[in-house]
Amino acid sequence: MTTVRFYLDEDATSRRLLQALTSRGADVTSAAEADMLGQSDESQLAWAWTHQRVIYSFNVRDFYRLHSDCLVMGKPHAGIVLSRQGYSVGDQMRGLLQLAAMRSLEEMANTVEFLGAWINRLP
Repeated sequence: MTTVRFYLDEDATSRRLLQALTSRGADVTSAAEADMLGQSDESQLAWAWTHQRVIYSFNVRDFYRLHSDCLVMGKPHAGIVLSRQGYSVGDQMRGLLQLAAMRSLEEMANTVEFLGAWINRLP
C-alpha cells in the first residue's frame, strides 16, 4: 500500500502548510512547484492523477462536481480532499496527516474526503 502523496492546488497552497507537512515527513507539492498556476480545475485534477497525488482544495463546489463527473464517465482520479477556508495551518496539517496515516493512496483513488472529518479524528 502506497502512502498518500498530496498536491495542494492554488487556493489551498500556503508556505506555512507546505513547511509544516514537509517537516513531518509528508510528501507534498503545490501548484506553484508543479508549474500549474492558473490552470483549470480539470487540468489540476488530471495532473494529480498523472503524478498519483491526492489533491487538496478549498474549491469544494467545483471539485465535488468534477469528482461526480469522473464517476459518471468512468474516469479515474487519485483522490480529493476538500476543505472550507478558515482552518488554522495546524488544523489543516493535523487533518491531512491523520488522513495519510489511516488511508493509502489506493484507498483514496476515486474518493472525496472532507478535511473537517479528519482534524480531530482519533486513530
